[in-house]
Amino acid sequence: MAMQMGEREGLVKVTEWQKTYYAGDSGIQSGATTVRSDDDGTEYSTKKYTYTTTVTENPADLESQYTMTRAQRVRAAMFPETMAEGTTVLSTQLDSSQQTNVQKLAEPSQLLKTAIIQLINYQDDAELATRAVPELTKLLNDDDQVVVNKAAQIVNQLTKKEASRRALMQSPQMVAAVVRAMQNTGDMETARATASILHNLSHQREGLLAIFKSGGIPALVRMLSSPMESVLFYAITTLHNLLLHQEGAKMAVRLADGLQRMVPLLKKSNPKFLAITTDCLQLLSYGNQESKLIILANGGPEGLVQIMRNYNYEKLLWTTSRVLKVLSVCPSNKPAIVEAGGMQALGKHVTGSSQRLSQNCLWTLRNLSDAATKQDGLDGLLQVLISLLSTDDVNMLACVTGILSNLTCNNARNKTHVTQNNGVEALIHALLRAGEKEDVAEPATCALRHLTSRHPEAEVAQNAVRTHYGIPAIVKLLNKPYYWPVVKAVVGLIRNLALCPTNQAPLRDADAIPKLVNLLINAHQDAQKHGSASQQTYQDGVRMEEIVEGCTGALHIMARDPVNRSFIADMNTIPLFVQLLYSPVDNIKRVAAGVLCELALDKQSAVAIDGEGACSPLMELLHSSNEGIATYAAAVLFRISEDKNADYKKRVSVELTHSLFKHDPAAWDMAHSNAMIDPAYGQEGISILALLALVICMTKCRQTLTCRMITHRPTIRCRDLTMPANRLIILQGQEMEQKWNEYLKPSCPVEPFISWFAVAHFPQLDWVYTHTAVLYAIITVVRAGIQFYLTLPSYENDGARLTFSFLFFCVENIVLLGCYRGGV
Repeated sequence: MAMQMGEREGLVKVTEWQKTYYAGDSGIQSGATTVRSDDDGTEYSTKKYTYTTTVTENPADLESQYTMTRAQRVRAAMFPETMAEGTTVLSTQLDSSQQTNVQKLAEPSQLLKTAIIQLINYQDDAELATRAVPELTKLLNDDDQVVVNKAAQIVNQLTKKEASRRALMQSPQMVAAVVRAMQNTGDMETARATASILHNLSHQREGLLAIFKSGGIPALVRMLSSPMESVLFYAITTLHNLLLHQEGAKMAVRLADGLQRMVPLLKKSNPKFLAITTDCLQLLSYGNQESKLIILANGGPEGLVQIMRNYNYEKLLWTTSRVLKVLSVCPSNKPAIVEAGGMQALGKHVTGSSQRLSQNCLWTLRNLSDAATKQDGLDGLLQVLISLLSTDDVNMLACVTGILSNLTCNNARNKTHVTQNNGVEALIHALLRAGEKEDVAEPATCALRHLTSRHPEAEVAQNAVRTHYGIPAIVKLLNKPYYWPVVKAVVGLIRNLALCPTNQAPLRDADAIPKLVNLLINAHQDAQKHGSASQQTYQDGVRMEEIVEGCTGALHIMARDPVNRSFIADMNTIPLFVQLLYSPVDNIKRVAAGVLCELALDKQSAVAIDGEGACSPLMELLHSSNEGIATYAAAVLFRISEDKNADYKKRVSVELTHSLFKHDPAAWDMAHSNAMIDPAYGQEGISILALLALVICMTKCRQTLTCRMITHRPTIRCRDLTMPANRLIILQGQEMEQKWNEYLKPSCPVEPFISWFAVAHFPQLDWVYTHTAVLYAIITVVRAGIQFYLTLPSYENDGARLTFSFLFFCVENIVLLGCYRGGV
């Protein structure tokens, strides 16, 4: 009885338990303990998760769901198609944001199922295509164009699926049949279908090889002349894929006249089509000079520049800039690109948001800039380049400084514009940031060298370098180890800076003189290792003779300052300069004679120069065909001979006379045949002025002598001295000085030749007369001196002072000594 009562109580408890909501999760699966609130009937877990259970109206269905095993629930989640239609599964998900383990397993299982289905279909497509290939190949070779068109359409559809496409490309006969059909058809739809087939095949390397072996490249090149846009697109993209990935395709395209067909396509208006076309041009022209010339012959530079000017599509601009960068290293294409406005068009994109486009444009401008030195209309580009000098990107800085260096070379307008827009300051700051980085230091220094000479604002630039603390940084670049291109540029810049007297002391304080002297010694020693000028020493592409010339020229200009002059002489440099007079290189002879000319201004240095045996080579240099060398040599000899005896002066005078008349044999013969030398002067010998004076004694007519005194270029200041020249008289003493101050001193610097030739050599000479032939000879010599002065390459300021030496021989002395007196 008691047992029956216990069983009844147990059944009641089970029934009550089943009526509760604990059936949703017994705690075995989730491990969560739950509590029940008697107030509202809502269950809460200790983790505060909540969920709601929906109960169907049919208790039997609910019972079956609750009693479902784990395997059944997994099968229902992973393979729902196996469940009977209408069956619902009770979810055990407590939080909608978190998947249950069963749900996590369901997703990859569905992907696996899809992959298996696709594999089955792939195999079906491959088998279908394989079976169809022989028949389709036969149809493509049919004579009936309608049949060929239908077959091409079918093959085109097959190539859109990967499995069938791979099956088709495995058949060389099929690919060859497609190529043949494309070549022979006159139907646009067939051409489009066959071009599409090859385009689809070109997406795999096997397809590219099949097209290449089947002779598809010539056929595709012919399609570039098709009037149908879709055919053009398929043809150019297929060729592009071949050029990118198929070995030998580039040469095949060139042989098929692909470049001749592609360049005219630059006139199309579709940006994406143009991007592919320009990339093909870049692939074909890179490293192939013949291709670059073909592009040039077909008007490629103009079309490419037009694209850079008119489009904004970044990819097109980038691919076009790549082509222009390749063409910009071709000497034939450079002028064409510049002439087409390439500098201005590329300059529009150097400050854009695309880094790769900006970099390509800058490199292209860098390559083109040496051919654009005479180009006008670059003020805007120069302004942009100056602003870019503030960048910290070393590569960009190298490009910008290189462009400025080239554009300011031999272009006074560009030099002036850069100087007026704070370009000197920006270059110095860029140089300071770059430190000793050679890619920046060399072009930046070259640009500063250009800006500090030969333009109206050159003196402003010279002062700007000093005021912005550039001199110490510039001189520091002469420290070892030497990078010779940088050294060459720095030496030239120091020479230009020394032209400004205010810069002489800062250069000296920065130890420029000892560094230049040491550099000169090292370079001269390297140059001496080879015995002739034909065996010149190169280091980093720079001839050591250029370094010797540059250092000597810089020391020449610095020697204008008295303190520097003494400093240079004290460093025992005179023997080296005298040795350089024997150099086989004319430019080295000229600068060596020039620096000796400056050093000879000091009496002690003049004695040292004479003591080193400089007179012998200087006498030889008087006969040099180089007017600059002869002029410097004459000046040095004059300064050395000031304290010499009469015999030495006579020998120097004869040498100078011969040097002056060596290019005018008629005047020389006239001088010897007509000269009537006073016996009083027989022992003195004949000087240049005596020769001229005696020759002009034969005149019988009145002439007018006009002299134009030129002080410097490009401004010419003139003082016309017009006089009846039937009678000239030697002016002596105070009268000579008076006439000098009256006529010439305002226009010309005082030179010592007056006192030497006029007073010392002609104390007793009274009257001389003019002769028409002699006046002609004098004017000829003057003209030669002026022409030499106006055409001096980079030393016009140096040569100016010494060019007057020749002018004084033949003009100033005669004018001063022969001004008309009293109308006799």
